Amino acid sequence: MLRSSIPSATSAGSLLRLLAVIVVCLAVGGIAGAVTVPEVRGWYQTIAKPAFTPPDRVFGPVWSTLYPMMALAGWLAWRRDRFAWSSASLRLFLLQLALNFGWSFLFFSYHWLLAASIEVSLLWGAILMTVLEFRRRDSRAAILMLPYLLWVSLATALTWTIWSMNV
Repeated sequence: MLRSSIPSATSAGSLLRLLAVIVVCLAVGGIAGAVTVPEVRGWYQTIAKPAFTPPDRVFGPVWSTLYPMMALAGWLAWRRDRFAWSSASLRLFLLQLALNFGWSFLFFSYHWLLAASIEVSLLWGAILMTVLEFRRRDSRAAILMLPYLLWVSLATALTWTIWSMNV
């Protein structure tokens, strides 16, 4: 009987890595949310926003869904790489996660709308590259990232439009 070169999804090490990826993603989301929420109730209410801005109440549930999906996607792709720390899929996943984290600070903490616009464009590109890299490893991982790519597409349009309306 041939042994699979992919670690079992039920092995203890694999499950610990899944838990670690979930914790990292939720920590990023939690910290970003802690920075964002006070500003949504304050500064964000005072700036001009386009008509296609979703209601504030939509953002929490969307991100609460996207972060676990991202974590599962990251784990699936990383598992295909036999959890190698040097894997391209892991590096891209961490890059887009870091860019995701940074946007909240640029936009909500510092109110640097142009920097946030540039940064969210880089984030969009990093997510797209991650999706393409994940597709080579596990199509389910790529599919799990698509709602995130779509949401960040909206965020990119919003950020650039908000910048242009508030210069």
